[in-house]
Amino acid sequence: MALHLIKLSVGPASIADLAARQAGHRARALQDGQAAHPVHVTRTLPKRHRDIAGKGSIYWVIRGSLCCRQAILALEPLTGEDGIPRCRIVLADSLVPVVPRPCRPFQGWRYLTAADAPADLGEGQADDVADMPETLRRELASLGLL
Repeated sequence: MALHLIKLSVGPASIADLAARQAGHRARALQDGQAAHPVHVTRTLPKRHRDIAGKGSIYWVIRGSLCCRQAILALEPLTGEDGIPRCRIVLADSLVPVVPRPCRPFQGWRYLTAADAPADLGEGQADDVADMPETLRRELASLGLL
């Protein structure tokens, strides 16, 4: 069974902002001759990385709401220039909106089981929910109406 991660996205105010930020990082990586996939570097390699890499996703929390996911292609251990071990999370290009739900702030990342993961937006939802602006979806979810 796939295992997922939850991570706070600090800075972006929306899924579009996160996508734009990742596009900028990809463009700089291509200029430097590096791989074009978006990456996120975190301090530690998850102990259960074999259950995540190539099977799971990272669920992004933006402004207090779990609102999208991105498939995890690989988890690569690396050592930073300061000699501290880290983990590079290699992600798929696409951000998939999910049914939003409130999420309190936390540090680092958290595991998320497949059973507890929110459904992709549009799966089992009315089409009009997927057509709503992201801010409205988040507000309705925070009120328990979505």
